[in-house]
Amino acid sequence: MCGIVGYVGEKDVSSVLLVGLTKLEYRGYDSAGIAVLVDGELVVCKKAGKLRVLSESLNKVPIEGNIGIGHTRWATHGEPTEANAHPHLDCKGKVGVVHNGIIENFYTIREKLISDGHIFKSETDTEAIPHLIEKYFEGNLKQAVLKVTEELEGSYAFAAIAAEEPDRIVCARKGSPLLIGLGDGENTLASDIPALLSHTRDILPMEDGEIAVVTRQRVELFSSTGEPVPRGPMHVEWKAEMIDKGGYPRFMLKEIHEQPRVVEAVLKKRVKGNKGVNFFTQLEMTNGDMAKVRRIVIQACGTSWHAGLMGKYLLENYCRVHTEVDISSEFRYRNPVIEGETLVMAISQSGETADTLAGLTEAKAKFLKVLSIVNVMGSSIARESDGVIYTHAGPEIGVASTKAYTAQILALYLFTIYLARIKWLITNQQAAEMVDELDSISEKMRKILSLEDTVRECAQKYYRARDFLFLGRGFNYPSALEGALKLKEIAYIHATGHPAGKMKHGPIALVDEEMPVVCIIPESIV
Repeated sequence: MCGIVGYVGEKDVSSVLLVGLTKLEYRGYDSAGIAVLVDGELVVCKKAGKLRVLSESLNKVPIEGNIGIGHTRWATHGEPTEANAHPHLDCKGKVGVVHNGIIENFYTIREKLISDGHIFKSETDTEAIPHLIEKYFEGNLKQAVLKVTEELEGSYAFAAIAAEEPDRIVCARKGSPLLIGLGDGENTLASDIPALLSHTRDILPMEDGEIAVVTRQRVELFSSTGEPVPRGPMHVEWKAEMIDKGGYPRFMLKEIHEQPRVVEAVLKKRVKGNKGVNFFTQLEMTNGDMAKVRRIVIQACGTSWHAGLMGKYLLENYCRVHTEVDISSEFRYRNPVIEGETLVMAISQSGETADTLAGLTEAKAKFLKVLSIVNVMGSSIARESDGVIYTHAGPEIGVASTKAYTAQILALYLFTIYLARIKWLITNQQAAEMVDELDSISEKMRKILSLEDTVRECAQKYYRARDFLFLGRGFNYPSALEGALKLKEIAYIHATGHPAGKMKHGPIALVDEEMPVVCIIPESIV
């Protein structure tokens, strides 16, 4: 995922853009760059490699200005080179664009523009955008962007600046996240909240199809037809210090150790001494509607899918509701049979997962209610859902999800208690006892996290292995899958997770003296 930042105000824009890009490093990137308007000229600095390469270049040759855009690129079209890095310019060097997403019809656009005399300098799909803006620009950047979006197919969030309109940034969004931070005499924009928190906590998320014009003093939203869109910002509770490493060497390690605190905070927020029925205030569905649910379809990706599998065990065991768990990319394409009293649940940490959002749209097209479990307030999935359960895990910067996974499972557990109670399958006393069981979870987590020496010994013993098997049964099968996923993501080691009973039906053939097998068997089920 590429990262976008933009700023207009009184501060040194190069420093602001670099700090913002640093906050988006977790999205992954292979190159970075900025474009700044200086005395009516567009000045660009971009480099392949890490942000420090860009920073070193700017230290040698500073670019001073008060309005600009920045980008971290994750290559999709073209190699990770300086020429393919963003920002990209038009032929005259008067329009600069940064973009996240994929323009699916860029080749057709590119060929037509080349035939019209435009000169392309990169292999990227993004470069079609500034050339289209150049084609349609007649003194009004907003109007040019509106015409450009009519031609683009695919997903995009992009920000454009023009030398002839040096007081504004014009943005457009379809299928990729873009948020605007509202300040005092300054305004910012970014792909994700962490890049905005050092400036403001008043955030205006853009909706699909919208155009935004951002100046120092105001932000204006427009529909795809150019009509004004009146909408106020949301206030984000996250604080700037929440996106620091907090003394830990890595964000992931910090977030692993935050899990007990997250559990405690969620229980305090949700339960509040009431161990009865409704732990949620934003379901926006009546108890009567929820009681009628006869089937639940959970759709999610990656770690969130594993949390959904855990939810299946919980919901079927306690609520006696048939529950399916689908990978979002499969759900959206396979024309699923879903009708009647079916509830679709979408699970996503960011609330911007493209396939999960598309699955949500598919469900709503079939007139089904959608309940989402997300972490980021105001995200696309949250806004499009009929009801929302926020996990309140705080910002998760580490690419490999940790605290978000446990927070999602906690949300599913509390939702299970709520649904079982309104279906009269458990009593208030039983619900209270289930909640009481959660009171000791955070302390158990801290006890496990204190075993770092034991964990280190295991790592030293097995780090040379190139393949792992993870086994679990029942509630522990999803965690076996999640353990295997984490090893692949973090250590780049092949690993697979299986139900324990499946071991003898194939996987056992791979086991030899070199193959570590991780068995998840809590004492309670031995």
